Amino acid sequence: MDKPTSTKLEVIIPAYRMHSQSFINVLDGISEEHARQRINGQTNHIVWMAGNFVNVRYGIAYVLGLQEEDPYHDLFFMGKTLDEQFQYPSLKELKDSFYAISPKVYRRLLEVDDAELAAIFKIDMNIPFVEENKLNFIGMCIGRQDYLCGQMALMRRILNYPGMKYEMNENITY
Repeated sequence: MDKPTSTKLEVIIPAYRMHSQSFINVLDGISEEHARQRINGQTNHIVWMAGNFVNVRYGIAYVLGLQEEDPYHDLFFMGKTLDEQFQYPSLKELKDSFYAISPKVYRRLLEVDDAELAAIFKIDMNIPFVEENKLNFIGMCIGRQDYLCGQMALMRRILNYPGMKYEMNENITY
């Protein structure tokens, strides 16, 4: 396993890599038609969930100083509410964005030091027990990705796809 410069990220690094694998696996075999289907008109669709997942990766990139911009930022930033009037990207386009940003963020996570992680990063959530710094923002992003992968896995089953596989592709090193 890769060792981060900051020991504070020793739990984040394997979680990030597991989320990369889970994202790929949870979307495996999903048709574009099913990816845009909402259940009883009430759920987010898989495209929205996948787009929000990728946007979270771009959020981590931003907080770590990478100059990368999510091409679909306006659709997904801060978990923006699904709007059926919007033209959402395809799963392929979202996967392409995922493959573009994920290794860059991973490398940066390995490089960042304790001082940078402790830097204030205002998220204005006003949670008294959460210090607003870069480390806690990254932790919240990891939690968000857990949630989104779980939601997409549930949608797989609702749409009559087999459950998500947990096979690891050793060529995915981020």
